[in-house]
Amino acid sequence: MKMKLGYSLPVMCMILFCYILCCSLLMSHCHGVVEAAKALKSNEDLEIEQKLELINKHTVKIIKCTNGERYGCVDFYKQPGLDHSLMKNHTFHHKMRLMSYPEGSKIKKQTHINKTFGHFWKNGVGCPIGTVPILLVSKEALLKMKSFDGDNSNPQSSWSKTYKPTSFNGGHHFAVVRTTKGKPRRYNGVAMNINSFNPPVGPMEFSAGRMHFQIGNEFVQVGWTVHPQLYHDFNSRLFIYTNSGGHGCYNPLCPVGSGIILVSHEVTPRLLTKHNDFELSIIKDKIYGHWWLLMGNSSSSTWKEIGFWPTHRFKESFGTGVEWGGEVYSPASTSPPMGNSHFPKGSPKIDSYVRLITTWDENYGLDMVVKNTERFSNSCYKVRDATESFWPDVGHLIVYGGPRCT
Repeated sequence: MKMKLGYSLPVMCMILFCYILCCSLLMSHCHGVVEAAKALKSNEDLEIEQKLELINKHTVKIIKCTNGERYGCVDFYKQPGLDHSLMKNHTFHHKMRLMSYPEGSKIKKQTHINKTFGHFWKNGVGCPIGTVPILLVSKEALLKMKSFDGDNSNPQSSWSKTYKPTSFNGGHHFAVVRTTKGKPRRYNGVAMNINSFNPPVGPMEFSAGRMHFQIGNEFVQVGWTVHPQLYHDFNSRLFIYTNSGGHGCYNPLCPVGSGIILVSHEVTPRLLTKHNDFELSIIKDKIYGHWWLLMGNSSSSTWKEIGFWPTHRFKESFGTGVEWGGEVYSPASTSPPMGNSHFPKGSPKIDSYVRLITTWDENYGLDMVVKNTERFSNSCYKVRDATESFWPDVGHLIVYGGPRCT
């Protein structure tokens, strides 16, 4: 019995030693993970605080839009997309404008200052020349916007539903007209006129009417969206979404090297669209290769540059596809209403629509008919496409929408 006990004791001691060693290593590893997580959170907090300090520090004036939201007029050179060591050698300035206007287009160079979009602001003019309006937001709001980087709820393309069946874009539904995937085409510009609505959405959903411009494997989207998770309300707002350099981000608060650079002192993302129709165009400058975003006022036929994506923002130097129409997202089994929340009836007087769709090819040839299109809807929403219509001033007309889908 003693021999057995004498033999078992060293074994038991060895087991106990191994147990203690393993526990020690595990606790050390867990401590390291916790410390790494704390360091990551600390770095994120520091980055957000620096961005807030940057906006506040370089705000030369505070103005209010018509719904009372406060915007800081930030020096052009100090906006988040430029005030960084990686951009210290840039030659951009606030007077930059699209240098080459496509022939045959109604987009014309403005030869005088026109307060086209002063109606967005209580002061009727927007920010001072040389500054750009950026919404004054809280640290929590910026953290929320940062959390959308790589999130499945971000805007997507309808092509992934049909041409990339293995990709995951669950929760997204579309009712769009898009260029076909037949003979490869190259685009130097796209445009549309779109009317906006306030479809009722849930707190984790969004509903948008937009133009999606594919540039190789990257893309931009512009239009209107109701997105309470992002904007903390249920209003329809102007949005710009950029997917480039491995990042996806809304509005100008993007990682350096991926977002749009603002030049307008009147127009900025997040502004309320107020059920109005408006025109948007993305055109590549012939001279410098920058991609310009312009906004048009259909009542006055006046266009203004909102900002631009520098030529190096995207890997490809030309567009490869376009889609116009509605996109909704919901993490649940039901999806929110799209457009005006009703199925299209075929009339731009009552439907949610995209009209006057336009493309410019690789030689800047203007196409306002755009016959190389197909309809796509992957749920109970509907879309109708009319390359010819008896309605005046609608051009190539797309009507889309639908009620909540179950």
